[in-house]
Amino acid sequence: MGSETAATPVPSRAGWDGVWTLPNLITMLRLACIPWFLWLLLDVGNRTDAALLLGALGATDWVDGWIARRFDQVSDVGKLLDPIADRLLLVVALTAMVVDGSIPTWFAVTVLVREVLIGLVGLVLLAMGARRIDVTWWGKTGTFALLWAVPFFLAGESTAFAHEAFAIGAWVFGLPGLVISWVAGWSYIPAAREVLADRRSRRGH
Repeated sequence: MGSETAATPVPSRAGWDGVWTLPNLITMLRLACIPWFLWLLLDVGNRTDAALLLGALGATDWVDGWIARRFDQVSDVGKLLDPIADRLLLVVALTAMVVDGSIPTWFAVTVLVREVLIGLVGLVLLAMGARRIDVTWWGKTGTFALLWAVPFFLAGESTAFAHEAFAIGAWVFGLPGLVISWVAGWSYIPAAREVLADRRSRRGH
C-alpha cells in the first residue's frame, strides 16, 4: 500500500477529477474492511479468517497501484489516500495483534513507532502549508513487505494449514520490510528539508 520514486513522474489527475477512480475505490474498500478485520480477530477470535482478510487487503495495495499506472488513473487524491490507508491498516492490525498476542510486541512497536513518526512529519508539513512529500519506491516496498508479514504472523499463530510455514514466512518478509521501511523513513528527512526550503523560497517571492 516521490522524491526518490521515478525520474519521470506519472501525470496525475488533479482535484476532484481524480476522486472516483477504480484505484481510489479499491483503497476506500481497504479502509472499509478494517472493522471487519477487528471483528474477526478480537470478537470472533478467528485468526485464520482474519489473516486471510488481512492478506487480501494487503494484496489490494499492489493491485490499485498497478491499475493506476497501467490505465492512467494516477490522481492527487490517490497519492494522498493510498499511503494513509496503508498506514492506518498497519497501525490498526498491529495494535489488534498485540492485544491478541499473535505478534512479537517488539516487532509491532518498532513498526508502529516508524509509522507514527512519519505520520507526524506529514501533519507538521501540512500544518505549515508545505507541499506533500510523495511516497518513495523504498517506502512502498517496505510497506508492501510488512503488509504480507503481518498476516503471516497471524496465520502462523492460527490453526491454519501449514501454519509453521507461515510463521517462517512472517520473518522472511518482516525483517527486510522493517529495515527497508526505516531506511525509507530516514530518506524523508532531506526530502522534508527540501520541501520546507521550497516553501520559504515561494513565500520570499
